[in-house]
Amino acid sequence: MSRFAAPIAEQIWDMKYRFKQADGTPIDKSVEDTWRRIARDLARVEKDPAHWEQKFYEALEDFKYLPAGRITAGAGTARQVTLFNCFVMGTIPDSMGGIFDMLKEAALTMQQGGGIGYDFSTIRPRGADVHGVAADASGPLSFMDVWDAMCRTIMSAGSRRGAMMATMRCDHPDIEQFITAKSDPARLRMFNMSVLVTDAFMEAVKADASWDLVFDGKVYHTVQARDLWNKIMQATYDYAEPGVIFIDRINQANNLSYAETIAATNPCGEQPLPPYGACLLGSINLARLVSAPFEDAAHLDEAALQELVATAVRMMDNVVDASKFPLPQQAAEAQAKRRIGLGVTGLADALLMLGLRYGSDEAARQTERWLHAIARAAYLASVDLAKEKGAFPLFDAEKYLASGTMQQMDDDVREAIREHGIRNALLTSIAPTGTISLYAGNVSSGIEPVFAYAYTRKVLQKDGSRTEEEVVDYAVQMWRDKFGDVELPDYFVNAQTLTPAEHVKMQAAAQKWIDSSISKTINCPEDIPFDAFKDVYMQAWDQGCKGCTTYRPNDVTGSVLTVSESDDKVPGESTDAPHEVDGGDVIYMSEPLDRPQSLEGSTYKLKWPDSEHAIYLTINDIVIGGRRRPFEVFINSKNMEHYAWTLALTRMISAVFRRGGDVSFVVEELKAVFDPRGGAWVQGKYIPSILAAIGGVIEQHMIAIGFLEGEGMGLKSDPQAQVVNMDAPRGKACPSCGQYDMVMIEGCMTCRSCGHSKCG
Repeated sequence: MSRFAAPIAEQIWDMKYRFKQADGTPIDKSVEDTWRRIARDLARVEKDPAHWEQKFYEALEDFKYLPAGRITAGAGTARQVTLFNCFVMGTIPDSMGGIFDMLKEAALTMQQGGGIGYDFSTIRPRGADVHGVAADASGPLSFMDVWDAMCRTIMSAGSRRGAMMATMRCDHPDIEQFITAKSDPARLRMFNMSVLVTDAFMEAVKADASWDLVFDGKVYHTVQARDLWNKIMQATYDYAEPGVIFIDRINQANNLSYAETIAATNPCGEQPLPPYGACLLGSINLARLVSAPFEDAAHLDEAALQELVATAVRMMDNVVDASKFPLPQQAAEAQAKRRIGLGVTGLADALLMLGLRYGSDEAARQTERWLHAIARAAYLASVDLAKEKGAFPLFDAEKYLASGTMQQMDDDVREAIREHGIRNALLTSIAPTGTISLYAGNVSSGIEPVFAYAYTRKVLQKDGSRTEEEVVDYAVQMWRDKFGDVELPDYFVNAQTLTPAEHVKMQAAAQKWIDSSISKTINCPEDIPFDAFKDVYMQAWDQGCKGCTTYRPNDVTGSVLTVSESDDKVPGESTDAPHEVDGGDVIYMSEPLDRPQSLEGSTYKLKWPDSEHAIYLTINDIVIGGRRRPFEVFINSKNMEHYAWTLALTRMISAVFRRGGDVSFVVEELKAVFDPRGGAWVQGKYIPSILAAIGGVIEQHMIAIGFLEGEGMGLKSDPQAQVVNMDAPRGKACPSCGQYDMVMIEGCMTCRSCGHSKCG
């Protein structure tokens, strides 16, 4: 019997976490082998490895504890990759040599698979004097462009392209340019961006006071704080960036405020970190710990929770010793403080199993209780580890216990720490779990609500076709298994039906017992008024959140494409039969057509934004049975960079055309090619790659000669598919599978078709 609750779970394991040889031959024969590989590797640093290997295996079994993706994919493989998901890099010096030293460190870190965060506030503003060279500074945004180009160039370890976070203080002279940088869709595509908002700034906003923009003690500009706040809000309203990080609150609540100052976070925001700090992440799957789900006696097994938390803390602590690090500074930082980020996933599903509506007051109280129990168990487990293995090297009992987070901790936990020390400086964080939640059977992600109870994903088959597969939320599937087709109760809500205030309430409830931070998206309706949108951020500030990330669907940020199928489709009817169009039957050739001496055709000029020279496409046609159809394609350009593949492409397309038949699939395949470096805006439309642009030109030609029906929709004679509520897909396509199925969950864009996510 399969351990996987859904086909998508097994597919994600196979694609992302299964250990394979370089040629793709599986080494992990089953998911049990994956669990055993991880358990054995993380137990090898113990005095009794066999005992702890079994304990670790039991924690991993049936997806109860979910280490972050790097650990699941890399532990026990002997590969030169880091088991840490991401890092905050060193402080950027305000000098040309220092800046490019930091760029080198970033490249080396991303090469091993780590995402990175940087604070660019330390670079002097644009126009400032550069002493000794009689020139003006280009400013931090210009260097962010360099980082962006580096990230596009370097492919991270495995199949993931690295993610980056850029932060800037709200009082930096270039903050207004930082805020609006993402208004250019082609700029800084590899970055998430957040403004470091101080307490003083928030008070100035509320008082409508003036606000100085300062660097190195010099005031460059003075603005109204409320005007600057409105600029942040307007950019976020329009482009979903920048995010907002309440940086003073983070530093005040930091257990290590006596030893470090934080000015940046990892790319998804759940780990505010000092220079060279690393994210070590894992999640307790609450959905697997509910007893008697959907019954009056439904409850979370807190004894099992405490035991699982203790085992998870030990496993995560061992990662510090088992992992490799891209840079020696990162290793030294991790070993000096041994911070970990244990969080949860499946929270919304667990609440549903108890009959609680996500966003309700009772759900918020239950969330706070559960996370209090996890924090308490984690800190006590770390105390036990300190007794056995020693406290983290920078531990100072009085300073540590005087920190913001520790002041509210239970008295018995504080006394245990005072007496024995603690192994890990920080222990809790809510990380993005989009991919590992799918791997665990599509449990709800992190502390997010259920995004959709069920949806259809398109699965690419070996023959190039796509089949549709229903993906059902874990709790909903459990309800179906238990009650059949009985209608879901009213307390089943999803991300789209909740109000922003309910999202904030749940984030604030979770934040109280999270010593690091939380990656969560507050979903807002597209038509939310701007003033109401701004109020979401004020609510987050007033309720004690450490940051706020919203997502409002629009033509720029995108939304999910919905496809409706007619109900009168004949069961079992083949969808592969050749279509007919006006002008004659589709003709298939057993042998390719001979080329006549002369052919009529058209030449099209294609200007691609990233190319200095235009591309010219010539498409020649042949007439068969009174019907004109494409016969051959030529591509010419002064740009020789793509000569080999364009020559190969035209020969292959021409060979297909000469075979006859319904060759419209060539257009569909080309238009489905997505460049992971990003596409471009051409004549007001987003084209995902230069190949897709070529496909669009061929489609335009086919329509012009009457070979294709339609208006460039690519639907041809397929009346079963209709685009609902929009003229074209909105937002970005998945860089992994090409589907327009990206959704914002936990502050991270995640593909619901293949599970691709920059965040894990």
